[in-house]
Amino acid sequence: MHYQGILFDLDGTLLPMDNDRFTRGYFHLLAQAVAPLGYEEATLIPAMWKGVAAMVKNDGSRSNAQAFWEVFSRILGPQVYDHMPAFDAFYAGAFRETVRFTEPNPRAADAVALARQAAPRVVLATNPLFPPVAVAQRLSWVGLTPEDFDLVTTYENSGYCKPNPDYYREILGKLGLDPARCLMVGNDVQEDAEAAAQAGLSPFLVTDCLISRGQLPACPQGSFGALLDFLKSQG
Repeated sequence: MHYQGILFDLDGTLLPMDNDRFTRGYFHLLAQAVAPLGYEEATLIPAMWKGVAAMVKNDGSRSNAQAFWEVFSRILGPQVYDHMPAFDAFYAGAFRETVRFTEPNPRAADAVALARQAAPRVVLATNPLFPPVAVAQRLSWVGLTPEDFDLVTTYENSGYCKPNPDYYREILGKLGLDPARCLMVGNDVQEDAEAAAQAGLSPFLVTDCLISRGQLPACPQGSFGALLDFLKSQG
């Protein structure tokens, strides 16, 4: 098949990690960073999770960023808006320490380069729960930048999240892509393979950091090395 677009998940796909370990470490570092402003970890982290839930349930009527901060401020108080620069500073600085909760993949850039040979559009379809600077930080750990992609989804430019198929439809609409001619590469059966397939894309399941809540779908799948071989065959 000649693809119009190839989409990549980030966490667990281009950037190997255990999501639970990464999130625990990330939230702990964030709590430490904003503690001087009066936030306590015992209340901050549950508020973060409720903000994340609001983004996952978002229906496209507002950005995920708006959904998050509305809930976050409702729980912790309106002063959080005054403290947004401190949160931004965390993602631009101390957030880089969370690299120790990942296993950077030296072959990630190779996969993106091969995708460029196989399709005119390449997208970083990472679940848009983070601000742009945090996405750029995580990409840097695998030798990539946002400029390596035609579109990078963040909580500012997205109104849906995985596993909502409308997340993929929103991407395709922005780039004018035919879902039947697009490939989604990810490691999560529900969020990457099944949701993408519901939107009409063809999935490739990377199994190195597989997240599965049931039976594996019938689609191309295998290790990151197998993904590289697959992309080579499409160029």
